[in-house]
Amino acid sequence: MRSKTCQIVLLLICSIPFWTSLIIRMIAWIPLLGRNGLVNQLLVGTAIASKPQEWLLYSEFSVILGYVHLYTLTMIVPIFNSMMRIERSLIEAASDAGASTWQVIWTIILPLAKPGIAIGIDLCHRDGDGRFRHGRRAGGGQVASVGKQIATQLSYLQFPPAAANAMVLLVAVVVMIALLVRVVDIRKEL
Repeated sequence: MRSKTCQIVLLLICSIPFWTSLIIRMIAWIPLLGRNGLVNQLLVGTAIASKPQEWLLYSEFSVILGYVHLYTLTMIVPIFNSMMRIERSLIEAASDAGASTWQVIWTIILPLAKPGIAIGIDLCHRDGDGRFRHGRRAGGGQVASVGKQIATQLSYLQFPPAAANAMVLLVAVVVMIALLVRVVDIRKEL
């Protein structure tokens, strides 16, 4: 087990890519996933694929990959915060009592990290619902999202359908938050 200083340094190292602009991070995927990108060169060079794969960029895959890249730190920080509060003596006691690594994870670490997981899900979901521009960049404008659909409807002055979609999105967010609050008392963590 690493010291707290080492853990914090590792977390800071993980956060360095997130110090750059979102646009720069999204554009950085093009040389990796593009038709002549590194991934396609690797696939063709190792004979895994006979020709460059078009689905790697400007597809649902690239949108999902971009969202994972975008929200990794947003999810990790609350979990890291919850896990930092876990007393090492609990883990040592469980190990001394004969618990396997998986039993320690499922019976001690996961329940105590649950508030951080819930807060991370909440933060990612709230921010992700409004980031339709990210999906447009990563998906090349070909992948639909609720935010993009609402923006398109507003640009064509279709207010009733835009309002209906916004209400559906709002209800989904409220239901998700209600479920998270039932599972974890987030107020204790804040």
